[in-house]
Amino acid sequence: MKASPGGYARANDLAHAMLLLASAEGMGRVLAGGQSLIAAMNMRLSTGDMLVDISRITELSGVTDGQTTLRIGALTKHAEIGTSPLIRKHAPLLAEAVTYIAHAAIRNRGTIGGALAHADPAAEFPACMLALGATLYIHGPDGERSVAAEDFFQGLFETSLEEGEILTAIAVPKAEANERQVLQEVVRRSGDYALAGLCLVTRSNGHRISLLSVGSTPVLARNAMVQLDRGDLDSAVAALREEIDPPSDTQASADYRRHIAGVLLRRAVAQSRGDAA
Repeated sequence: MKASPGGYARANDLAHAMLLLASAEGMGRVLAGGQSLIAAMNMRLSTGDMLVDISRITELSGVTDGQTTLRIGALTKHAEIGTSPLIRKHAPLLAEAVTYIAHAAIRNRGTIGGALAHADPAAEFPACMLALGATLYIHGPDGERSVAAEDFFQGLFETSLEEGEILTAIAVPKAEANERQVLQEVVRRSGDYALAGLCLVTRSNGHRISLLSVGSTPVLARNAMVQLDRGDLDSAVAALREEIDPPSDTQASADYRRHIAGVLLRRAVAQSRGDAA
């Protein structure tokens, strides 16, 4: 199947992109890496679009070292996230996530902003942002606004992005000296979406736990975090399994995903404590 007829325009800069979206009369679609959007268009899940290509806007790419955060441009490619010395040092969870994302061709074209805006609940980066407590920066007709990762993902492939807005950057807190960041997944084969996945960030003020592939959005497991902060791993596992509502599909049942989520939490805690590789 091929995409339905539509329009295309390449933006020279952010202001030009905003102008193009405003003139698209609600049919504007932001094109960055195109790894998800083009596939959706070819399946006629999105029709009659005016594609606004922002891929050449250099100001939206790269990683900047701030005093307490890393600012990551939305057009920074997955492969660049995986090899960035700043990411590896201050946000290693993101570098680890890249190794789980599909295959090299996707990693070389896909962008972190595109992955977040697409909001696939089975993708790694959305769950990572929840675990890290990231802030997302959005530019729209009225200027820039910021949204906490917890408030950005609102439903299946749905975010807080409004018409005419573009996700421009993400700010991630820099890891503390003794902070541990762990990602665990279960997949049928390399490159597949995870049947279930879990991110664990261990900081001096407590734990943050997020999950992927267990609901219509990435999940921040608040109840499990409380129990783990108390040092009760068994209760944390029980709370985790209670607060998620995973789907059943041809790959795995809801009960299996719920069970695996608890197993992954135990593995992540063991790895964080140095008891496992």
